[in-house]
Amino acid sequence: MHDRRDQAQDTGKAAPTHPAPAADGATEAEAVVFVCAACEVPLTGPLTRLPAVPEAPYYEWWNAEEPGPSPPTVPSGCYAIETEPYGAPLVASEVPAQAMPRYGTISNEHGQYLVSQGPRGNIVINPDDAHGLEYHHASSACCGATPTGGMNQLCTCGTPVATLCSDCCCPYELHLSPDRVRAVGP
Repeated sequence: MHDRRDQAQDTGKAAPTHPAPAADGATEAEAVVFVCAACEVPLTGPLTRLPAVPEAPYYEWWNAEEPGPSPPTVPSGCYAIETEPYGAPLVASEVPAQAMPRYGTISNEHGQYLVSQGPRGNIVINPDDAHGLEYHHASSACCGATPTGGMNQLCTCGTPVATLCSDCCCPYELHLSPDRVRAVGP
């Protein structure tokens, strides 16, 4: 029930690859490493904060020669904070709306649009910057994971810590749960 073809459009904007300068000319923040809050195992290398989650790159997934993830939303070595609800649970909405940022629309068996009531404040990273996570089936699609079933990435200690979005028709991003990870100096 995913319909993203009509939502894909080339904005002509390139995603930023480095943090934007702050008003005083300094960079947005120094690099941090995200660790599991339960066991302190590092889940990423050093990452630098972007001022906002970039727009997902334009990608014609329906014309791709081989199925696989879209280009990553967040450049390698960076992270951003998602200010909108993301992931499960999804609830019916009376008005047409995207299910969650950069994801597109979803409808239930009654034709009602579904929107995220998931957490705010997720830490969005390039999935390739994560280390040692194990996929735990929550909701998958034809060639990857979707965020509709909730957290689907486990730390080596077994704690669910993140939600991977990696299906071909979705933005390629990993959302670290702000309640399950913490930032430390590199």
